[in-house]
Amino acid sequence: MTSNAFLTHPKIAIIGAGGFVFPFRLIGDLLSFPALREATLILMDVRPEKLGPVADATRELIAHHGFGAAVEETTDRRAALDSADIVIITFQVGGVESYEHDVMIPRKYGIDQTVGDTVGPGGVFRFLRSVSAYDAIIDDALEVCPDAAFINYANPMAMATSYLNARGLRCVGLCHSVQGTTRMLARTLDVPYEEVRYRCAGINHQAWVLEFSRGQEDLYPQLREAMNERHQRGRGGSGLAGDNGDHSEAAEDFTVYEGGNEQVRTTLMNAFGYFETESSHHASEYLPYFRKTPELTQEYIPERWDYFEICSAHDDQGDIDTQLEQLKAELAPSVEYGATIVNSIVTGTPSVVHGNVPNNGSIITNLPADACVEVPCLVDANGVQPTAIGELPLQLAALNRTNVNVQTLAVQAALTGCRENVHHAVALDPLTAAQVTLEDARAMTDELFEAHADLLPARLKG
Repeated sequence: MTSNAFLTHPKIAIIGAGGFVFPFRLIGDLLSFPALREATLILMDVRPEKLGPVADATRELIAHHGFGAAVEETTDRRAALDSADIVIITFQVGGVESYEHDVMIPRKYGIDQTVGDTVGPGGVFRFLRSVSAYDAIIDDALEVCPDAAFINYANPMAMATSYLNARGLRCVGLCHSVQGTTRMLARTLDVPYEEVRYRCAGINHQAWVLEFSRGQEDLYPQLREAMNERHQRGRGGSGLAGDNGDHSEAAEDFTVYEGGNEQVRTTLMNAFGYFETESSHHASEYLPYFRKTPELTQEYIPERWDYFEICSAHDDQGDIDTQLEQLKAELAPSVEYGATIVNSIVTGTPSVVHGNVPNNGSIITNLPADACVEVPCLVDANGVQPTAIGELPLQLAALNRTNVNVQTLAVQAALTGCRENVHHAVALDPLTAAQVTLEDARAMTDELFEAHADLLPARLKG
């Protein structure tokens, strides 16, 4: 998209618009901005039976509020992309059936992933089975909308966003863990959120709250005291509500859970000095410390939260109907950044979001150049512009690198077709390495290759 503020009728394509809950909530966010109420919304999904209800609800919402936005629905990806100003990717490939392989095969080997869609063996194979879909989008986009701004909600966030950029798109990846965590911390300290100032940086689902203050007051001493009082290991959960669950950004599912126990993140803060931005349930998958045995997992996370079970049990249309009634009553944006970015690009109104972008060696200087990093970004008519962080504290960069290793190997496998890179990525995953031998890691990876064979790109088939 060219740098042209005040587009009066932007064309916004949502690829994967038939997903569970999240795409329609995103549409509500877009329509909450006055400048986007005359937009053309192109809703694309390969499943017309899922797309139809979302398109119908969108038209009903627009009519209810008397907006002039146009809605087009299509199963033709290229048609959806044609001349788009902004493209939002929000889908998963393979559905719950493939997701079951991602979590159940590793469990046979003793690797219990509570989410398994952004990291570990599950995250690696969710990415690899999505590569063909990304390739098709990229090939079309480079021909029919080469200047479009891309927003990625597809998990695994870092791998997907890295790949899309490596193949030539201008893409930012979005999550809600930063805004969810900072809101939870403000509630913990009983500080109005609008008075809090914070600075976060790292990688997706493992970014760090580097600063947390109100005015000139550093709130970290109070934060350490409060979190240890409520969530120190062995004391159990206090029921303190948090709102930053993983919603599997581009899966069919958008789930926010109440993080009532934060022993994992409190322990991390005590050990490494800073609070992490992803919930304790999901954060425990990124590290080797907390899921070594079922007993240890239970000690750190007394209440199990299993995202696969949630995905398997949802009712698509019921949630759309509920959201439609809510958005008719009050059309207000959620905490998601996507619509804010679109509004800033369209109108030129500046905003700041936390986005996932290529590091390029200059944003976080002690993370690899080919990492995908999550940092504050300025957004205006010129697009998404990441801010330079410099060096992270050494211990935080070291923790990030353990996951960057997995991500970059998986992306390299997708770019080159090297299956050995996939074996290396899985073997280097911190939780996998804590649980299995190298021989078992290879056997498990081979089993995942076989289970996902039909969806893998040709260059990665055996």
